Amino acid sequence: MRLRCHRCRCDVPFDATQYHCSCGGTLEIVGGPTFELTGVREGVHTLWRYRDALPLPGSAAPVTLGEGWTPLVDAEWAGCPVKLKLESLNPTGSFKDRGAALLVAALRGSGVHQVVEDSSGNAGAALSAYAARAGLRATVYVPAHASSAKQAQIGVYGAEVVAVPGNRSDTADAVLAEVEKGAVYATHARSPLYAHGMKTVAFELWEQCGWRAPSRVILPVGHGGLLLGLDMGFGELLAGGLIDRRPRLVGVQAEACAPMVRAWEQDETRVEPVNEGETVAGGVRIADPPWGMQVLAAVRRSGGEMAAVPDDRILAAHKALAERGFYVEPTSALPAAALEALSDAETADAASPTVLVLTGSGLKSPPF
Repeated sequence: MRLRCHRCRCDVPFDATQYHCSCGGTLEIVGGPTFELTGVREGVHTLWRYRDALPLPGSAAPVTLGEGWTPLVDAEWAGCPVKLKLESLNPTGSFKDRGAALLVAALRGSGVHQVVEDSSGNAGAALSAYAARAGLRATVYVPAHASSAKQAQIGVYGAEVVAVPGNRSDTADAVLAEVEKGAVYATHARSPLYAHGMKTVAFELWEQCGWRAPSRVILPVGHGGLLLGLDMGFGELLAGGLIDRRPRLVGVQAEACAPMVRAWEQDETRVEPVNEGETVAGGVRIADPPWGMQVLAAVRRSGGEMAAVPDDRILAAHKALAERGFYVEPTSALPAAALEALSDAETADAASPTVLVLTGSGLKSPPF
């Protein structure tokens, strides 16, 4: 198992603390384990059910709070039957628990005792919780405008919270200054381990859909780790002959900050930074996503698309979800807000449904 740079293509030995190449490029794990049916650990109903498909060195023990194996619930939206993947029911209330569980386990196994991270909320809460579980000290840099509920959640786990004035990019700059001084960066935005935690969503959907791939998965996209994980997970299932096609992946961004959608609409392969506009969907307020090029490639590989929605539609979908019993944060309403406006009216069926991923709990955000 080793790390390979997307930019210069050089290989280096695997190191859980490494988050980018010396040339500045993003890294991917190559030569790691992949999904095999015989490796599924029956009776384990966390993401560690797929332990044998995760790139955790053998000497490292899993760190768990019971993450993963979230419900898949039938619903109807925009006149179509859909299934809702309730990632909001993970231990800290968001899908980020999957990446944090794997990353913290790998870092602890590497002898790390203290970490830093930057986050608008969910990733910071996940890191803080899993660091506490593993006995690591954590410092999390957050935008000063981030949800007070999320900041409180990060702090209650015992992490130090550093509120940074300005926009989301200023927060990233602040944590990188600490990394330059030698801090270990447990980054959800750049660690190549994070997407491997996310690929367990694909494995669960395959099992929950009756050992079939759904027809389409619609999800919010900020940095893009969840979409890359889905691409990776379904790719492993396809390579193993367990599905005959990839589901179409549809990434949704807020109209006020949609760099990947802009690149998609212009048929570009690279993603250029945009101005960071105000949006209620703070979880996807990422103006310069480091994985942008890989996300676009994954969407094209699946035959999917990218879409952007304005705040008024996000809030309308947020309200409508709550009226159906699903209380999520506004970012999680992006897939529902986008469904009516997508380029086709693909109809789901029981054997091959459309899945909307609800990524975070409404308890994390103030009411709108």
